[in-house]
Amino acid sequence: MIKKLLSLSACALLALTPLASCGSIASAQKSNSKPHIVCTIFPEYDWVNQILGSHADDFEVTYLLSNGSDLHNFQPSIDDIAKISTCDLFIYTGGESDKWAEDAVKNSPNANMKTINLLDTLGDSVKEEELKEGMQECENEEGEEHGDEPEYDEHVWLSLENAETICKEITLQICSIDSENSDEYQENSSEYINKLSELDSNYRAELDSLKNTTLIFADRFPFRYLTDEYGLDYFSAFAGCSAETQASFETITFLAQKADLTNADTIFTIEGSDNSIANAVINATEKKNQKIVSLNSIQSVSQAQIDSGATYLSIMKQNLNKLKEALD
Repeated sequence: MIKKLLSLSACALLALTPLASCGSIASAQKSNSKPHIVCTIFPEYDWVNQILGSHADDFEVTYLLSNGSDLHNFQPSIDDIAKISTCDLFIYTGGESDKWAEDAVKNSPNANMKTINLLDTLGDSVKEEELKEGMQECENEEGEEHGDEPEYDEHVWLSLENAETICKEITLQICSIDSENSDEYQENSSEYINKLSELDSNYRAELDSLKNTTLIFADRFPFRYLTDEYGLDYFSAFAGCSAETQASFETITFLAQKADLTNADTIFTIEGSDNSIANAVINATEKKNQKIVSLNSIQSVSQAQIDSGATYLSIMKQNLNKLKEALD
């Protein structure tokens, strides 16, 4: 029901946008000569800037969630839709959380706009949303009609291999916009992909010898691409795209039992958690002394964090260090 209401709200916004912003769109097109790239989430934004390199100031690059909004709760403003309507390249996830983006593309008056849908770019490597043992089902999805259409796990950026594939596609599109500097973009991309590959090797080396390979996650779980890539297992309270914030007694008991069985010293959460579920799980275990460690799903990175030096690579390195320390 929540997703349906948000979707209806987005549709209404899109319907109003042409009436509200025709004049501003026309003036923007005339006044702004820089190529414009709009990104929904931080990984896309960071990848674009890494590829642009010294030419970043020659482009206008917009990060829509720069206030730290969560991808699953974000709804675009009229100004956001106007920016998308006039941009040269629009990059979005393509999952259930940004269905509004598809409408924005369809309703854009800009026939020359290029788009990158991350899920479409990755094709068969995209995974379906997983309902694992002990995971609490989402109450807001009860009674909704999904038909036979699968729901895909949209957190594809948490795979370093996926990041390499997406960066190559971003590079192709940037080169098509500014072919004059394509050699530099290709060189920047190659150097950055080497860094992604190096970090991937570090993940494999560091996580290959872990004593414990099971994560107990007292939160929603957006890290399936990461755990699958490095042979880790997990048990979590909710699926990655869940809007639930309250765990049942059965869910808490299940996670506590798994923590006891795996002799877990750590209960994991994602960034921004109030740790209430994690504390409840700890209190239900036999030892009751586990520490709480937060992994960053990189979907709520704020402009303040960017200004402080946060990058996709730095956050992924922090996640690796936390996993290594907690599971070793």
